[in-house]
Parts: sequence; C-alpha cells; structure tokens
Amino acid sequence: MAYENLLITTEDAVMIITINRPAQLNALNSPTIQELNKALSLADVNPEVRVIILTGSGEKAFVAGADIKEFADYSVEQGRLLSALGHKLLFDFVENMSKPVIAAVNGFALGGGLELAMSCHMRIASDNAKMGLPEVTLGVIPGYGGTQRLAQLVGKGKAMEMITSAAMLNAEQALQWGLVNEVVPQADLMTKAGELAAKICKNSPTAIGAAIRSVNAGFRDGVNGYNREINEFGRCFGTEDFREGTTAFLEKRKPVFTGK
Repeated sequence: MAYENLLITTEDAVMIITINRPAQLNALNSPTIQELNKALSLADVNPEVRVIILTGSGEKAFVAGADIKEFADYSVEQGRLLSALGHKLLFDFVENMSKPVIAAVNGFALGGGLELAMSCHMRIASDNAKMGLPEVTLGVIPGYGGTQRLAQLVGKGKAMEMITSAAMLNAEQALQWGLVNEVVPQADLMTKAGELAAKICKNSPTAIGAAIRSVNAGFRDGVNGYNREINEFGRCFGTEDFREGTTAFLEKRKPVFTGK
C-alpha cells in the first residue's frame, strides 16, 4: 500500500515505519495520523511482522509536535473531538497493540511527538534527542495522553514540573528520569533498535501479546492487573507456542514459535 507521509520497510519480521514529513520536522497532521493507524492496523494482524520500530525521517526530529495550523481556530467541541479521535486512532491504539512497538527517537520529540513515543512500549533515543511537552506555552495542555503517560513513566512530581514549566529534556536527562530505555549515538540508533527487535522476535508472539496486555492492565483504573495476569497466564497454556516452548526446553533445542 502506498502512503504519502510514511516510509515502510520489513525485514526479518521487523517492520520499520518512518514518518516522512521532513520539511515539517515530521509534525503530526490528520492525514499522517490516519496513515499511521492504517499501517499499524495491518502490521498488528500480519503474522510475518513481530516487532514494529517507529521513527522519523532525517536527523533533526522524531516528531516535532502536532501541526498547529490545523486546529488553531477550533471550537471547544472540535478540540475535544480532536483529542478523542487522536487517542482512538493512534496513541491508545499503539499502546494496546499486541506486538511491541519501539520508538527510535532521532531528534526532537515535542508535544504530540513525545506523546507518540510514550505510547510506544519502549523508547531508544539518539544522543541529540530533545523531549518536552510545550503545550502550555500555547494556552492548551497535552491532549494525546501526555498528562497520563508522562506521570506513569517519570512520576507525578516530575511530570507536573515538565508540563507546567514546558521544560525540554536532553537525551541524558530523559534517561535519568526514566523517560527512555537507552541513549545511543545518532549513527547507532537504528542498529540498537534493530538489535532489541531481533531479541524480541526470538520469543513467543502469543506470550508477548499476553504480557503487553497484563502490564497495561496495571495502569488502568478499575482493572485488577494481578487478575489480568492470572487469566493471561492461563490462556498461554492453550497455545501452540506454549507447547512448542516447553517441548523445545525439554528436548534441549531452540523453539520455533508460530504465534498460534
């Protein structure tokens, strides 16, 4: 499928999705969000894809934010709908995918860009990355999950500081705050993301999906994460991957998982 704002390659069960709007520093507009939803939806049901790496084109930006000119004159109701639709099509969608999504943050990740990175399951940053939620400087707040996911990742106090001051963190600060998993030189970013993806690809897709659902459950209001873990653990026993994994262990060989 052809995309106007995305570049997509797949190799060895790893799909790399590159947001390709370099003149706009890969800012998210409505067409790009729609394309990301389509590409990620197809990836999530494609048995030949086990891990997704999400990055931005060029060396300056992962995603520099939302495209402000799209919504500068929106009404209250339009603003609410903009946020709700973004959650549904992209940010919540990424978080709830059954396949791991790694954000390879290659530069600026601001506003909606940082919110997109935070919705991914893991984040690796280049050493030139800059991250922040500057929305209050525009008279608005983060509207794509930033107030919630940032607090989950760095803690309430640091999230309050970062959001209310519109502070920008460099890559090392983001690592210290727990906002990213690892920082590497820009030239090594995609290699490092690929190495992590390759490690994940060796493991059971059904178990990985169950693990993602279980971890996410612990951050949901009204959901008992321990109960979700118990149920997901039990379901694993009914999968072909479980039979293959345990059989391979007993036979002292490497398992060949099918994701079934």
